[in-house]
Amino acid sequence: MNPFALLDKLKTPVWIIRPSTEEVLHANPAARAVATGLSLADMRHGSLSACPHPALSDYTPAILAREQVVEIWTIRQQEQLQPLCCHLCWLDMAETADAILVEASSSIGTLPASAAATTDPLPEDGFHRMLMQTNSAPMLLIDPADEGRIVNVNEAAMRFYGYSRAEFAAKHTWEINAQGRAILPVMQQIAQLPGGHKPLSFVHRLADGSLRDVQTYAGPVVMHGKRLMLCVIHDITEQQRLKSELEQAALRDPLTGLWNRRYLLQQLERAIQEKQRCGHSFSLILLDADNFKRINDQFGHFTGDEVLVWLARTLQSRVRAADSVCRWGGEEFVILLPQTTQSNALHLAECLRDTVANGQTAPLPAITISMGVAQHQDEESVESLIMRVDNALYQAKSSGRNCVIAA
Repeated sequence: MNPFALLDKLKTPVWIIRPSTEEVLHANPAARAVATGLSLADMRHGSLSACPHPALSDYTPAILAREQVVEIWTIRQQEQLQPLCCHLCWLDMAETADAILVEASSSIGTLPASAAATTDPLPEDGFHRMLMQTNSAPMLLIDPADEGRIVNVNEAAMRFYGYSRAEFAAKHTWEINAQGRAILPVMQQIAQLPGGHKPLSFVHRLADGSLRDVQTYAGPVVMHGKRLMLCVIHDITEQQRLKSELEQAALRDPLTGLWNRRYLLQQLERAIQEKQRCGHSFSLILLDADNFKRINDQFGHFTGDEVLVWLARTLQSRVRAADSVCRWGGEEFVILLPQTTQSNALHLAECLRDTVANGQTAPLPAITISMGVAQHQDEESVESLIMRVDNALYQAKSSGRNCVIAA
C-alpha cells in the first residue's frame, strides 16, 4: 500500500523531504502542479523566496520543539513567478528517521479588499509608543495594504538605516529591501501570517547605499481597526560572514587550500542532478603522486608537504574555472570536470601528467603522477563512479606509473 495515498487526495500542495539531504521523498499531485518542473532548490532559493535558514536541516531543533516555521517559496504560475507560503512540520515515519512535511497555502493569497490603503498617519496609543521607544532593536510599523508604506519607526531604526523620521515617512519597505518592488507579493504573503513564526532573512539597503543581511520578524498588529505589520529587524551581517568563513574552512584542505573530500562528494551529487535535468555529462580524474613515501623518507615530511602544495598549485593552474580540484586524501587528488567527455578528460590528464613530470625545479624533488579517468555513466551512483576511477588509477600504478588509464 502506498503510504502517501491519503496525501495524494489533498488539494493542498504537500511535500515530504529528507532534511539531511533535501531529497524530495514525495510530492502530491497538487505540489507537482504548482512546482511546474522547478526543483526544490529552485523554489526555496528563487527570486521571491524568503527563508529563516538556507538549509532544511537547520530547522530540526525548532520543528521538534513545535515552533512555527514558515518559508516563502518561488513558484511559476501562468508564466509568472509568484510567492508561495509554506508551513514546515515534523513527520514521524517508520522508514524515514528524519522527514519534514511541507504544506503550502492552498492558494496564493492577496490582501483583503477591506484593508483599504490610506496615507493618513495613525495616532499612537500608550502601549504602542512605549513599545517603539523602549525597544533597542530597529522596529518598523508598516501598512501592507499600501505597498508596505512605513507608518512609524523607532529611534533604533533611524540609527540603523540612517534616515530621519521625516524621510522614513515618505518611504515604503520595498525601497529599503534589496529586491525592490519584487518584494511586494512576498510581503502580502507574510502579512497574512498569524505571527509567532521564525524570522525570515532578507537583504536591506541603508541610506548610504550599503547592504546588510537582516532577519525580520513581521507580526500582525491591529490599531484603530486597521491591520498593520510590526517588523523587528536584527542585523545578522557579521554572523553571516563568520558562518560563511567557517563553512568555507570546513570544505577546504588546510595544507593545500584545495577543496576537500566533503566538498567533492557534494559537487558530485549536484553534477548527477544537473545531468538528470539537463543531460550535461561530466568526467572525473583521480591522480596519485608516484612513490611519495620515498620523498617523505628521504627528504622529510616538511619537504613532502611542500611538494604537495606545488602539485596542488600546478593542477589548479591548468584547469578551467568551472573545474574543481580537490585533495582526496594523502597524496591523492581528484579533479571534477563538468560538461566534459572522457576523451577530453583523457587529453587534459595527459597534459597534466606531462606538466608535472617536466615542470618540477630544484630544490624540491621531482615527482610523477599516475591517473585514472572516468566519465559518469547514466544512472550511475557516486560510489560506483569513484570505484571505477579508483580501479583505473590502480591499473595505472600497476602499469609502471607516470601514465593515464581510462575506466
